[in-house]
Amino acid sequence: MTVPITRLFHISDVHFGAEDRAALAWFELAVRSEQPDAVVCTGDLTQRATHMQYAAAAGWFAGLGVPVMVQPGNHDMPYFNLWERFRTPYGRYGVLAEAVGTELELDHVVVVPFDTNVRAQLRWPWSDGVVRRRKLDAALARLAALKADPRIKLVACHHPLLPAEDDARNPTIRGDMAFAALAKAGASGVLSGHVHRPFDLMRARGNRPLRMIGAGTLSTRLRGAEPSFNVVNVGSDGSITVERRDFLRG
Repeated sequence: MTVPITRLFHISDVHFGAEDRAALAWFELAVRSEQPDAVVCTGDLTQRATHMQYAAAAGWFAGLGVPVMVQPGNHDMPYFNLWERFRTPYGRYGVLAEAVGTELELDHVVVVPFDTNVRAQLRWPWSDGVVRRRKLDAALARLAALKADPRIKLVACHHPLLPAEDDARNPTIRGDMAFAALAKAGASGVLSGHVHRPFDLMRARGNRPLRMIGAGTLSTRLRGAEPSFNVVNVGSDGSITVERRDFLRG
């Protein structure tokens, strides 16, 4: 018997302004030919959050023709207008604003938003993630409201909540605390980006497992891996499979 599947295409770090046009065209073709149930982008839609870069991103996402959920990344706040960065950090999303921080509900999965960005911080690199209590509480409250819902619950944020190795320093401040709290609240996995390298890891805190799924980049800002995206299949039986697809130049 075939298990019904909800299919997500998970991308991140598109960086319009430094985008890889060939990689974007490759991804567009995959969307058109396979028609996933939704595309989830975990941040850094733009390189410098300019109006022109946002307009390019908005046109590209609209052209995909499938539901889209986007989370903001550290590059998605104005770099040069400090007043705007602190007052309305995501004000430039324009027509994409409706997809920012909006929960994604599909047949077999619910994706809950969780913002791990801050406007400024006194450390280097200042682009790394910070867990704020009120933002975590909002995600936890939504997971609590979904407790009786049989669908798989995923959380989408920009920064990985744990480092690649358990014994390494965690670049996301209070990421361990958030990871443990989300696992306890019933999340099955966390979708993220930021590091431009894909990963699929199972971790646990307090004997509660949580899957960490990271998408690579579709930009020219490579960090040791070619552009890629993830295909996340969620079954009606609660199963999650992740297929990494790499862009092969040629």
